[in-house]
Amino acid sequence: MKIKEGVKELLDEKFHQYNSKGFIDNDPIQIPHLFSRKEDIEIAGFLAATISWGNRKSIITNATKLMALMGNEPFEFVTQHTVKDLKKFDDFVHRTFNGIDCAFFIRSLKNIYTKQQGLEFAFSKGIRSGDVDIKNAIIHFREQFLKPTHQKRSDKHVSNPFKNSSSKRLCMYLRWMVRKDSGGVDFGIWKSINPSLLCLPLDVHTGNVSRKLGLLKRKQDDWKAVEEITNILRQFDPKDPIKYDFALFGIGVSKEI
Repeated sequence: MKIKEGVKELLDEKFHQYNSKGFIDNDPIQIPHLFSRKEDIEIAGFLAATISWGNRKSIITNATKLMALMGNEPFEFVTQHTVKDLKKFDDFVHRTFNGIDCAFFIRSLKNIYTKQQGLEFAFSKGIRSGDVDIKNAIIHFREQFLKPTHQKRSDKHVSNPFKNSSSKRLCMYLRWMVRKDSGGVDFGIWKSINPSLLCLPLDVHTGNVSRKLGLLKRKQDDWKAVEEITNILRQFDPKDPIKYDFALFGIGVSKEI
């Protein structure tokens, strides 16, 4: 594929522009930034990422509501809650994610932390020798997360790259947890996953911008497209390819091209 001249320089410039603490103010990543304890950060981040589709203001409002329902102590609530405690989520709704899904997610997170060494291990255990990205990590996590008894409707809220889903929200969540950057946006608290394995959180903004810049040929925003664009970004920065998410997203939102 022919990449337009000056694209890497443009993306480097926009990365430095958008990868700053000002980015946090209007992004769902502000939710885990409310916390300092590792487990609180990763649980708050996971739940915020799970409902990260649609209007960003609505996402932030509802993610903040979720934290309040857990007494702003997500790890404590997840690991210590009773069946009665889950009733308070009955009326929660964000798009198609409702109280039934919410209660299951909390129960499953309890299982992850009490029986499977936590969220980081649930992802990192899926990485195999020779893996070039985090596809197997996501697939393994999904298998573990969906083990507790639940209604089938909740499955759709944990995307599956094996079925060619772009898994945008999980890729974004992994960026938050794994990347350590000087801009102070991503946390970098997960040391067992190499940032070089991360994949682009592909959505309508990053996909359209990537195509306009000649970085992506595939028309569908699916896992094959994720692999295609991420492989190009690795040519620009093999150690930290997904730093360019800031550039692509920022260009898309601001409609610069």
